[in-house]
Amino acid sequence: MAKDAGLDLVVVSDGGEAPVAKIMDYGKLQYQQKKRQKQSSKTTVKEVKLRPNVGDADYDVRISRATEWLEKGDSVKFQVRLRGREHQHRDRATDLLNRVVEDLNAVSKVQTFDRRSLILTLVPQ
Repeated sequence: MAKDAGLDLVVVSDGGEAPVAKIMDYGKLQYQQKKRQKQSSKTTVKEVKLRPNVGDADYDVRISRATEWLEKGDSVKFQVRLRGREHQHRDRATDLLNRVVEDLNAVSKVQTFDRRSLILTLVPQ
């Protein structure tokens, strides 16, 4: 019956008294399984943009979201954007990124820390 339809007889469940089988295209089943496995193994990078004069409440919200993402297994990229006269105070931006590293030290480790472009990438522990 399966050969007449040009399909394969695939055993779905081997346990129990009688094995359960389906008539389906085995190549298509393998392709879908590989596709699902690739999607689940991809790590995503979440991005958080900050300003050097960010308020405490906004900072806490961004840190809590980053903690959730890191616990889920995603990487988090922090970027501090400077505009106009803020370029004179690059040390404040670097201090902010150092503060992020200290606050997220329990759930992450630093992958890259570029002080020149003010980008910090954290990966889960």
